[in-house]
Amino acid sequence: MHLNTIAPAPGATKDAKRVGRGIGSGNGKTCGRGHKGQKSRSGGSIKRGFEGGQMPLQRRLPKVGFSSRKSSSTTEIRLDVLQNLGLESVDLLALKSAGVVSENILRVKVVASGVITSAVTIKGLSATAGAQKAIKAAGGKVVE
Repeated sequence: MHLNTIAPAPGATKDAKRVGRGIGSGNGKTCGRGHKGQKSRSGGSIKRGFEGGQMPLQRRLPKVGFSSRKSSSTTEIRLDVLQNLGLESVDLLALKSAGVVSENILRVKVVASGVITSAVTIKGLSATAGAQKAIKAAGGKVVE
C-alpha cells in the first residue's frame, strides 16, 4: 500500500451536481430552484426562526428564570459538618484538604443546619445569621 493508491471505498463519494449547464443536463434554466421567490434568488436565505414577518415564537414566549454564574463555584456547609471536622480553625483551604468541598469551589457559606458544640473559628467564609449565633454560642467566632 502506498499513499498514492489510497482511495475512498467504491460508492462512498458522489460527483458534484453541476447546475445551470443547459437543458440537456436536467438541471438547466432555473437549476432546480423553481420559479421566482426569495429562495430562487442568489443570497436569498431565510434566517432561522423567521416566520414570514409574524412575531417569532422566541419573542412571543415570556422570559423565564435566571441562572447565576456564581452558583457553580459556590456551596453551603452545615454546622454538623464543621463539628465532625474536629478543627479549631476552618477556612476554604482546610475544607478542600479535608475533602468536604471540591477543588473548583471559590465561595462557601455556613448555614445553620445541625448542631455545633465545639468552639470553631471561621475564617474567610460567609455565614448566615443563625449560623453565626450558633457558632458564638459554642464559644467560637466568625472572622470574615
